Amino acid sequence: MEAVSRTGETRASREDRLLVASRRGGHPGTVLLTLDGELDHDTAAPLRKALEESTGAARVVVDCAGLRFCDSTGLNVLLRTRLRLLTEGGRVDLAGLRQPVRRIFEITGALNVFRVYDDADAALADTGTGR
Repeated sequence: MEAVSRTGETRASREDRLLVASRRGGHPGTVLLTLDGELDHDTAAPLRKALEESTGAARVVVDCAGLRFCDSTGLNVLLRTRLRLLTEGGRVDLAGLRQPVRRIFEITGALNVFRVYDDADAALADTGTGR
């Protein structure tokens, strides 16, 4: 969606700064969410919606390879979903974390509560050995 400024210039809306694509993963009950852009307070809604729609999935893999920024709001969305899925017997895994996004997970300790894979292919080929 584009917004028009007072000067007549068009610009992307805030939510358009994050694109979320969803598809089934390689195994039954697995959903792959691919993120592209910036995840923050203004852009978290598409991710929240996609995660809510994955209710019932045994596993959600979030491919962060295209994620250029993540603030505490984005981190909290992922952590809350992780807790929800744990109570339902599922899990959230992360793939493709790059700097500086990886750094927020490191300094908050959140990196230790997710299985993290080098890329989405490695996550989808999971043998239960994620780091």
